[in-house]
Amino acid sequence: MERGFPLIVEMDATKAVKNALVVANKLELTLNSDPTLEEQKLTKIEKASTPFTSGNEDLKQMLESNKDSSKLEAMKRIVGMIATGKNASELFPAVVKNVASKNIEIKKLVYVYLVRYAEEQQDLALLSISTFQRALKDPNQLIRASALRVLSSIRVPIIIPIMMLAIKEAVADLSPYVRKTAAHAIQKLYSLDPEHKEQLIEIIERLLKDKSTLVAGSVVMAFEEICPERIDLIHKNYRKLCNLLVDVEEWGQVVIIHMLTRYARTQFVNPWKMDDAIDGMNEKTFYDSEDEKKEKNNAEMKPYVMDPDHRLLLRNIKPLLQSRNTAVVLAVAQLYWHLAPKAEVGIIAKALIRLLRSHREVQYIVLQNIATMSLQSKGIFEPYLKSFYIRSTDPTQIKTLKLEILTNLANEANISVILREFQTYVKSQDKQFAAAAIQAIGRCATNITEVTDTCLNGLVYLLSNRDDTVVAESVVVIKNLLQTQSAHHSEIIKHMAKLLDSISVPMARASILWLIGEYCERVPKIAPDVLRKMAKTFTNEDEIVKLQILNLAAKLFLTNAKQTKLLTQYILNLGKYDPNYDIRDRTRFIRQLIVPNEKSGALSKYAKRIFLAEKPAPVLESPFKGRDRFQLGTLSLTLNTKASGYLELSDWPEVAPDPSVRNVEVIEPVATWTTAQKKSKKEQTSESFYSDTEEVPSGNASGSTSSSSESESESESDEKSEGEISTSEDNSTSSSSKEESDSEEEKQDKPEKESKHKHRRDKLEKKPTSSSAKTEKSASSATESSSTEESSSESNSESASESDSEPEKAVISKKTKEEEKKTVKEPSSKREVSLLDLSDFDTGTASVVPPKVLSPSLVADLQGLTLTSSSPAIEVTSPAFVPMKSHELLHRMSGKGLAAQYHFPRQPCIFGAKMVSVQIMLTNTSDEKIESIHLKEGKLPLGMQVHKFESIESLEPEKSITVPLGIDFCDSTQAANFQLCTKNDQFSVNIQPPVGELLLPVTMSESDFMKEQGKLSGMNEVTAVINGTSQSTTHQSIVQKVLNIANLGSVPSSQQSIHRFAAKTVHSTSLVLVTLELKEASAAQLVINSEKMVIGSILLQELKPVMSLG
Repeated sequence: MERGFPLIVEMDATKAVKNALVVANKLELTLNSDPTLEEQKLTKIEKASTPFTSGNEDLKQMLESNKDSSKLEAMKRIVGMIATGKNASELFPAVVKNVASKNIEIKKLVYVYLVRYAEEQQDLALLSISTFQRALKDPNQLIRASALRVLSSIRVPIIIPIMMLAIKEAVADLSPYVRKTAAHAIQKLYSLDPEHKEQLIEIIERLLKDKSTLVAGSVVMAFEEICPERIDLIHKNYRKLCNLLVDVEEWGQVVIIHMLTRYARTQFVNPWKMDDAIDGMNEKTFYDSEDEKKEKNNAEMKPYVMDPDHRLLLRNIKPLLQSRNTAVVLAVAQLYWHLAPKAEVGIIAKALIRLLRSHREVQYIVLQNIATMSLQSKGIFEPYLKSFYIRSTDPTQIKTLKLEILTNLANEANISVILREFQTYVKSQDKQFAAAAIQAIGRCATNITEVTDTCLNGLVYLLSNRDDTVVAESVVVIKNLLQTQSAHHSEIIKHMAKLLDSISVPMARASILWLIGEYCERVPKIAPDVLRKMAKTFTNEDEIVKLQILNLAAKLFLTNAKQTKLLTQYILNLGKYDPNYDIRDRTRFIRQLIVPNEKSGALSKYAKRIFLAEKPAPVLESPFKGRDRFQLGTLSLTLNTKASGYLELSDWPEVAPDPSVRNVEVIEPVATWTTAQKKSKKEQTSESFYSDTEEVPSGNASGSTSSSSESESESESDEKSEGEISTSEDNSTSSSSKEESDSEEEKQDKPEKESKHKHRRDKLEKKPTSSSAKTEKSASSATESSSTEESSSESNSESASESDSEPEKAVISKKTKEEEKKTVKEPSSKREVSLLDLSDFDTGTASVVPPKVLSPSLVADLQGLTLTSSSPAIEVTSPAFVPMKSHELLHRMSGKGLAAQYHFPRQPCIFGAKMVSVQIMLTNTSDEKIESIHLKEGKLPLGMQVHKFESIESLEPEKSITVPLGIDFCDSTQAANFQLCTKNDQFSVNIQPPVGELLLPVTMSESDFMKEQGKLSGMNEVTAVINGTSQSTTHQSIVQKVLNIANLGSVPSSQQSIHRFAAKTVHSTSLVLVTLELKEASAAQLVINSEKMVIGSILLQELKPVMSLG
């Protein structure tokens, strides 16, 4: 306490001094005169900024400290202030002082601060330019890049030469990160001074040759900003960009893909001409001469062949459809849409549907692009129709877009499902969405004539809805539909006229009046009465309704003047003094036209033609029609107008430009081959597949240089696999001469080679495991390398395989052991399938490097391998047992003498492969003849179909007849409801199938059964333990019990205690596998595996009690 007392006294003294100073300050303020309004404002501002200034003073003191830790802490706090949006510009002088700090962490943060504020504080930033220039030589790549970034952020024209020099030096930097920063600086310099464009293009041309994936995206962005028209800069780098695309950062991938889309549209021929060429070849002109026919065949009907570089782009970009980045997937989708053949565009659908699980902003953009695509290609998105069903949680704009897509995808096959969805949407609480759903129904009715009447009846039903918005929109849509076929729907017009009193929405009232006026001759009794009612309420109506009342009056005056003359004059007088000038003008015009007088002109003679002329039916078009003129994924497509900076896609050229401009010359050193080099060549692996020089010529379309180098490497590996020492290093033109010289060398060294080969084979036989592992490894590496070559260019692989074939035959012909030759060649032929993408690669021309030496054990293993994805032999067979159990369909008492029973014959249905065959036996138990027995469909579950039997004219008393019936139960045990009708009565009946009758028996081997069972584990497997099973039960009795319940096929089993059965569901052909394993103590385990989990569970419940009886 004593020690703390002086400190407390000292603190109290300090407080007292402070309080005295505050009191003196207040006294001074009171002695002064009253401050002016400006002084008061300044005082308020100063007080408001006082706390923040004091905080900044602390930061300034920390920045001026001698300790690096204090400076680092201050810089972290300042950068944190910038991140939260606070203004820290007044700290600029204090921060700039630390730009020369030796601490790298401090320097990094200072550069981050300077990038943010260098443009605002240009004068102070210029003072530290010398420091930035020194930092450009710093050994740390991050410091060099940051210095260049700050230097390019100082937007002062004076330092443009310094910036240009710094960019040129950074382009040659060893660090790809610095070169990337230089590419970004190019754009900043160009925006500051566009006059340096030519120098910047030279820098871009140099950076485009950079092989780093870090630089590729940035330099292409600079190219797009500065010189997008200079396509010639891309020629030499096209193949390199295609190959690097997968490894580039996501931001760079988007930029490169859009650039390559524009490039491909200028360099390749339209791939969509393939379909046109096929159609053209089928057309024959009758009057053409033979010469003209030949010319057309040569010119127009020439089959389309895709450029290898075009195929290279499509193949390399395809994996990016699985990218996590939405922008990348959308960019790939637009490239396929604009560049790929129509048959290959379908692969983008699944990727775009995956994006619909993202945020609503992403959904909005993706759905806009899908809506544009669905107008031109419905088939792409039809399989994913359910993905566009609307959720209650979707916002209105998403609902509207999905509704638009569903309308675009509607056709005769799926219209019933779509209309059922629309009926639900009309009941939505979202009025805007409900109105859009009604408009969609109208569009479907216009586009698909088969459902026009159905839609019209549904819309008329909606007229009785309580919601005014729904009624109004229905009236407008009905009006548009009636214009297409008004002759048959006068009753609808009468019904709408009666609703005129209850409808209050102006647009709906105007539509009804227009309909009555347009078709007044079909409702001659109702139209004058409607005009009478409208005359009473004319002054209170909306402007659009008043205009239609005037039109109705004019049309009735021309067609029925006797009843409506006075009404028309009264309405024209009301319109003459209406406040709205449009109404007054229309009134004067109609009066002069329909009421002729001395001042009337010649037009009054044609009044009837003018007012009662036939109007063309309105075309209900999609709001997305016409957006296809914009490139997919662009802002212009979203806005439906050309945005600033939008670059239009050019049209396809009629003739493709010279593809040789994309060839890159590779200068290779001339090699002198000696005997020592040939011997060392045996021990080398085929490294040419992974060399750096492979990257440039791998996509060579001409195949002159690259194909020869590839053929050399492949022929070498082929010869090494046979144990030969032949060197074919010339081009394809001199290959034959080389083969002869090589064969002479082989003859001289043959004894030595054979002994070496025999010794090596003996060693491999002693160690089969290690040799096989090594050989498999070499074979897999060869397969990878060949697939890499093929992804670069298809033409090269063809030329390589051709060049390999001749020397290979020459070597094989000299072999004495034919069996060994066959075993070496067989595995390589089996490996001629690329495992990357079977749909893109031509397996017939794939060249694969076989392994060096194959041991007999490895050959035996490889001969058993297969790369085909063929399914095991699973075939539907005839049923082994058919139960004759019948089910009652209709009792004779309920059917007034008509009795019906049904049973399942377990035969393939003649009406459809997905239908279950049912036989119905009809019996007349009455004393009178029953006539016209037929079926009438009731309300079936979704997807279920019934093929009715033909109507029976009559059934005599005490007679029976059996008729076939086909029902598609959709693999469900739900009952099929329908009506059994006679001439005078109809009876509601239903057929509910046992789960065992929804199956078809199949045959398979035990190994196939086990393989398929392994695939259907987990949730697809249900098991049960059955107690009370007799161990003496024979296999035949078990089969009898199982087949009595379900239509299964027996599978052979190698164990007597295990019984296996298999079947497929009728509708979806999904496998159902049943396993019954007898165990000790009168117990058994029943296991059922099936994709249809419901069927598996029900079948388990039905089999369990039967098997427990013993």
